Amino acid sequence: MNTERIKRILGRIPLHFVVISLVIIWLVPTLGVFVTSFRSRQAVRESGWWTVIKGAPIPGKEEYREACASCHGMDGKALAEADLSDPEVVGDYVKTNRLLPLLREEIDGQPHVEDPEWQALIQDKSRTKEALDKLSPISQYLSTLSGGSQIAKYDLTMSNWIDALVGYKGTETYQEDCATGVSKSGKFKCDASDLLNPEGMARAFVNSLLVTIPATILPILFAAFAAYAFAWMDFRGRMWLFSLLVGLQIVPLQMTLVPIARLYSRLGLESSFLGIWLFHTGFGLPYAIYLLRNFLGGLPRDLFESIYLDGANHWTAFWKLALPLSVPAIASLAIFQFLWVWNDLLVAIILLPTNPVLTYQITNLIDPRGGNWHLLTAAAFLSMIVPMLVFLAFQRYFVRGLLAGAVKG
Repeated sequence: MNTERIKRILGRIPLHFVVISLVIIWLVPTLGVFVTSFRSRQAVRESGWWTVIKGAPIPGKEEYREACASCHGMDGKALAEADLSDPEVVGDYVKTNRLLPLLREEIDGQPHVEDPEWQALIQDKSRTKEALDKLSPISQYLSTLSGGSQIAKYDLTMSNWIDALVGYKGTETYQEDCATGVSKSGKFKCDASDLLNPEGMARAFVNSLLVTIPATILPILFAAFAAYAFAWMDFRGRMWLFSLLVGLQIVPLQMTLVPIARLYSRLGLESSFLGIWLFHTGFGLPYAIYLLRNFLGGLPRDLFESIYLDGANHWTAFWKLALPLSVPAIASLAIFQFLWVWNDLLVAIILLPTNPVLTYQITNLIDPRGGNWHLLTAAAFLSMIVPMLVFLAFQRYFVRGLLAGAVKG
């Protein structure tokens, strides 16, 4: 008995290894995007997100340790007469071109820097440029000791999220731009109304909800009626019509975008929410009807025959019997349709360019010169947080949706 149990446990190890590996492959990048979204522009440029775990790197720390720490200490306070943590002491020397002449001066007849390699580099005036490049990190570290300005740039911050939400594009942050209550750039009001900025992710988030929720409800509503008719109502050409619907699933939506866009232009539906709702409803119906019809068709016939014998009509049978029993299939269909519409980019660009959704607005955060790419982490996580929550909350319905109508009994 114990031998068989050990064999079963050992036999499950490969499966557990694969599952754990898939979880890690999915979770690590997601965690990286989430952590990076709270890091400053400079921190994102200079180091990876995993450095948050071991502490933020401080520019020039190692160079300072090598050249200066033996006398001044790592905190800069070892010499009371030359306290490097005092802004007044190092204020004139945080720039490299001022620091180099100071280090060339002797102190009590001795070189300022004890290390022979550093001493030779500093005193050799023919290698001034190399010396300045070498001292540049030390100047940054002196600025850190005296004011903490560099350390602050590596602290976790909400700036990326705020800038992405309001659509701020600039060399500063939205908080710095509105520090005095008045926007330096003149593009913002510095109040809650900035969240409605058409270039921001907050407005795009609302647009995505306005597109996705109706485009999920409408096809499910129409498909439920059609699926019941195909499953439990007899009419001429029923199977031919159902076969046509199944065949429509292979039609790529890309080939219909141009004719539909031209049709919308004639009808006045271009760049309208109604137009994109109708488009997603039309392309979502074939699969929705197929899935729900298979599910309803797999329900016991005795249930419907008994309710018909009791005098119920088709509306009663649909509302009181079919609809409650098909909740798992409807829930799974709602998840599929919601995720498809939420993550759509192509249809939104063509049919709704003036009201950009999240997938479209992300690309607008990058300026023409390639700047502001550090905002993509917050914007990307903002666009994926709703699908993640939907998946985690209703993941059991995915399997039911895939198997709907495939197994009877």
